[in-house]
Amino acid sequence: MTTETWSRLQNRSSSRMSMIEIRGVNLRYEIVGETGTLVTLITGGRRGYKEFLPMARKLVTEGFRVLLHDRRNTGASDISMSAGEVEEAVWADDLHALLRELGEVPAFIGGSSSGARTALFFGLRHPDAVRGLLLLRVTGGAFAAARLPENYYDQFIRVAEAGGMEAVCATPEYGERIVANAGNRERLMNMSAMDFIDIQTRLRDLFMAGSSLPVFGLSEAELGSLDMPTLIIPGNDRVHDSRVGLTVHGMIPGSELHRLPIEDSDEPVVPFAEWGDLEPEIVGVFADFMRRHGARA
Repeated sequence: MTTETWSRLQNRSSSRMSMIEIRGVNLRYEIVGETGTLVTLITGGRRGYKEFLPMARKLVTEGFRVLLHDRRNTGASDISMSAGEVEEAVWADDLHALLRELGEVPAFIGGSSSGARTALFFGLRHPDAVRGLLLLRVTGGAFAAARLPENYYDQFIRVAEAGGMEAVCATPEYGERIVANAGNRERLMNMSAMDFIDIQTRLRDLFMAGSSLPVFGLSEAELGSLDMPTLIIPGNDRVHDSRVGLTVHGMIPGSELHRLPIEDSDEPVVPFAEWGDLEPEIVGVFADFMRRHGARA
């Protein structure tokens, strides 16, 4: 590492929030904590990283540092759309490049929902960069397969068909990303509605192609090939069916399972914010797991 690169990284570390260009896209990130082994936490859905700040701060009290970041096309990071492969694979490669740029490989890779899927893709594609996987609220099953394509893609395809890119920018989801990063409006408006619809349609089709697998996009054979320490905490709603977590536990060799003291709910989605009272237990389980698997907290 050159002196110039080291200086840049030192300057980034001293900032609460930073932007960094990774694989041609500006990503917002934050490292919470000053000392200890690094763990990443990846949020679910297409949300920014702020919902994980309370958990990150609790992990800091356990002696860890936590890397949070907004994935491309989420939060304050740049919108940069393509449809060559599923989004979770792109996000996994972005995170790997970010960790390498920060000099933080290997790390513990954790996430919830789509963040858990991203962590699994990271483990498959970059196993040498993983100390262990921390998987919350793993997604799978017929209900989620029917619901998520609408949430992620179909609703925005219809908006673009009816009102073009101006209407897309006016949706709450994309409007939030524009407020967080003003350049995202120009990036969206520079796309034709036809191109946007084409990309969203192909992303939806890629997602649906893997929707019958144990975890969306990941086969039983792929899950069985993971050989890093893995901890699974199942969800409790219909999108994050607890049975999916149990199934994944059975497929990943040597994985550990922790059941929270909660009942399964018939709600489509229990918002992650409603797990706030469970965070101390989750953090304690995470910290114990990481210490047992080589963390230097």
